Amino acid sequence: MTAIPRFTGAADPYAGGDPYADYRTADFPFGGYADLADRRLGAGVVAADDEFFAERENLLVPGRAEFDPERFGHKGKIMDGWETRRRRGTSAEHPWPTADDHDRALVRLGVPGVIRGIVVDTAHFRGNHPQAVSVEGTSLPGFPSPRELLSDGTRWTTLVPRTPVGGHAANGFAVSVQRRFTHLRVNQHPDGGIARLRVHGEVAPEPAWLEALGTFDVVALEHGGQVEDASDLFYSPAVNTILPGRSRTMDEGWETRRRRDRGNDWIRYRLVAQARIRAVEIDTACLKGNAAGWAAVSVKDGADGAEGVGGGGGAEGAGGGGGEWREILPRTRLQPDTNHRFVLPAPAVGTHARVDIFPDGGISRLRLYGSLTPEGASGLRARHRALGG
Repeated sequence: MTAIPRFTGAADPYAGGDPYADYRTADFPFGGYADLADRRLGAGVVAADDEFFAERENLLVPGRAEFDPERFGHKGKIMDGWETRRRRGTSAEHPWPTADDHDRALVRLGVPGVIRGIVVDTAHFRGNHPQAVSVEGTSLPGFPSPRELLSDGTRWTTLVPRTPVGGHAANGFAVSVQRRFTHLRVNQHPDGGIARLRVHGEVAPEPAWLEALGTFDVVALEHGGQVEDASDLFYSPAVNTILPGRSRTMDEGWETRRRRDRGNDWIRYRLVAQARIRAVEIDTACLKGNAAGWAAVSVKDGADGAEGVGGGGGAEGAGGGGGEWREILPRTRLQPDTNHRFVLPAPAVGTHARVDIFPDGGISRLRLYGSLTPEGASGLRARHRALGG
């Protein structure tokens, strides 16, 4: 695996023009995993020690940070991120912050999960970024308050040790802790600003909740579904198709470039566990002149040999390892900006699913409604225990 680039030091002062022209970033090996700290999944910044210049909630705003060089307020420059005041020492003889001084923010993940990588983005914080950052994680049941999270009884696990970071840069960190986490403590040493926080990983749902639901969307990201691969990610990520809610704008769905061949586009998914599917929903909300013309859905049951997540390309419908694909929804005409619902003539058992669209275009959401099989429920409980749940 290619080493993750490390960015340190301040960036040059803004000189006009495109503020992202000198932004430092890289392709991270964990970038294909879903963002567990996505606001659309229910994530939130529940507390921060200090947010004098810019509010903590900005950390989890979807999309990249914006910069307006002329925007100032009563407290100074208004930044799109979380920014604390400058820390000071205790006296004129010691005006500098101590080595242990830091500001922290408590983040509730939208869904519990296994974290594969973290991005601490300091976009537009060029000379006012933290010198270093560290990140810790914990797993607590229910809905703990900030006081409970910071109590002496809470056990925190280091995910990112104290590490120097660069200003105006996407600072990425791979995480190898094989445990389930619900909350993070993000520390910036000694002070400064962070624009965005992204927490890439795999959802690890609560088995008891899914079993209580009985019938639910077995491919939904919030329940533990994953995108394994897709033929085209030109305009938008395939993971959008399993996010909660309906698309409000075109870019909240999945749209491919225009095909100029005789092929078709597709997405392959891993279900939360083996499930019995009874109904299918394909939504083309907000896709009006670029919705897919037709769609088909297939499932297969069996162990998967492909470990990649969120990639692109490959042979059409390829990958997925053992088992045979079985079509459960034949190629069906779709209408633009429409939610299509189909009740299957008989339940279909599977661990993976694939949607094929013809010839190109997009869909906004795919829903597969069903329930876990006894084998699926047992496997999900075993994984939950293995991850410390």
